[in-house]
Amino acid sequence: MSAQIFIFDTTLRDGTQGEGISLSADDKLKIAQKLDALGVHYIEGGNPGSNNKDIEFFKRVKTMKLNAKITAFGSTRRKNSVAEQDASLLRIIESGVPAATLVGKAWDFHVHTALQTTLEENLAMIFDSFALLKHHGMEAMYDAEHFFDGYKNNPEYALAALRKAQEGGADWLVLCDTNGGTMPNEIHEIVSRVKEELNTPIGIHTHNDCELAVANSLAAVQAGARQVQGTMNGYGERCGNANLCSIIPNLQLKLAYSCLEDDRIRLLTGTARYVSEIANVHMPVGQAFVGNAAFAHKGGIHVSAIMKDAKTYEHIEPELVGNKQRILVSELAGQSNIISKATELGLDITSNNEKTKQIMEQIKDLEHQGYQFEGADASLELLLRDAFTDAVQIFKVESFKIHMEKSNASMICEAIVKINVGGQIVLTAAEGNGPVNALDNAMRKALVQFFPRIEQIHLSDYKVRVIDEKDATAAKVRVLVESTGLDNTWSTVGVSSNVIEASWEALLDSIRYALLHMSKTTGDGPESEFVERLGLVNH
Repeated sequence: MSAQIFIFDTTLRDGTQGEGISLSADDKLKIAQKLDALGVHYIEGGNPGSNNKDIEFFKRVKTMKLNAKITAFGSTRRKNSVAEQDASLLRIIESGVPAATLVGKAWDFHVHTALQTTLEENLAMIFDSFALLKHHGMEAMYDAEHFFDGYKNNPEYALAALRKAQEGGADWLVLCDTNGGTMPNEIHEIVSRVKEELNTPIGIHTHNDCELAVANSLAAVQAGARQVQGTMNGYGERCGNANLCSIIPNLQLKLAYSCLEDDRIRLLTGTARYVSEIANVHMPVGQAFVGNAAFAHKGGIHVSAIMKDAKTYEHIEPELVGNKQRILVSELAGQSNIISKATELGLDITSNNEKTKQIMEQIKDLEHQGYQFEGADASLELLLRDAFTDAVQIFKVESFKIHMEKSNASMICEAIVKINVGGQIVLTAAEGNGPVNALDNAMRKALVQFFPRIEQIHLSDYKVRVIDEKDATAAKVRVLVESTGLDNTWSTVGVSSNVIEASWEALLDSIRYALLHMSKTTGDGPESEFVERLGLVNH
């Protein structure tokens, strides 16, 4: 039977030390629920009493029925003091959590320079603190700060710090590469030595300053560590912490360790993206295992091969981690890309179809103009459906106008939109905080009487990219719009030398895509009734 590795998630504590990441108490509680559903064993919530958010978190999390052990964080007692009177330790005990992590010095340099105390007093601080937690029946973990640097500088003292924690009753000895500068071979060698010297189970806590946090965590496990600490998406101070989104599948799917239940690891991609949304941090498309491009294929030769057998260019089945295969269509695409994408959409085409060659040329021409469909799947789907089906225009835009007026300290934007829906002309006007927002509001106002569920759709992201900077303000721009609603998220693209026109094009595609999928998925709602009354054909 494969060895059990205990996953310790510190996104809510160490992860929030990353630049640009700030989580409210509500955010932390939502993420805790998601991490618990994923099946991690420990969720470190922060330091009870250190700030109002953490106080609220620990108070409210007690009412939630979670399987993971909620863990509090703190430091060993202050120098030249009594553990039973240490405010930080008392707050941890009073928080009512079942487990706690205490950080303590393991590098003699830090003892002298940062703590400015003696090596003997530091050891006493470690022992007293863990003895107190164990007296109160808590599971206790020693985060041996700067352990690897300390070991390389003075191995006997670093080991002495671990022994004191063990004598105090610590349940885990977590070896920290706090500065993130240790190499994997060093990690393996040092963890192996620690395992020989001590009986307490070992954990590993690495940072990513050399882009080695994941590799170092794996090396530690192979040397005998049985707890891995890290964060979702690798959030953390400086270059980040070890990324659990890579560590978990590497350990479980590649090295045959047991981390999560098989049905839980399939939640990994969804959890990573959920945390990214709550943290309001863009997730790199190329992030291993869980990124949007982790199983995306663009080169025609690659796509041709994976259509025969996905193993030709995929190291695992993407569904194992809750991700999916994606075929990208661009100017580099071959016929295989078009055929695969069309098949995914349920369109019946063949490589001998003349339309396939025509759409390839059209895509290449559009990308030459500045369009980019890799990040705009919804626009690409509309393009393919227009080419390979008897596409029906559910509505047609007759005209639109935008009026902008600067009044005192405010800018007023108003959009007037005239559309034709099944022969009915609708003229609407709406205001917005900018021209794009005003156009969006006016279009929704015009369509909502025919398609009520359009109110559920909102624009979640808006990006503008200058295509050719040398043309300055006359340059073409590419606008990417991300929309969310109807349990889905989709992206569309527009290109023009006029940013309003490019935005309008992307907005129109977004609404067209939404209406297309409304009519497909709604069997008896008002949208389907309207489409049926017009005699339109659902795609």
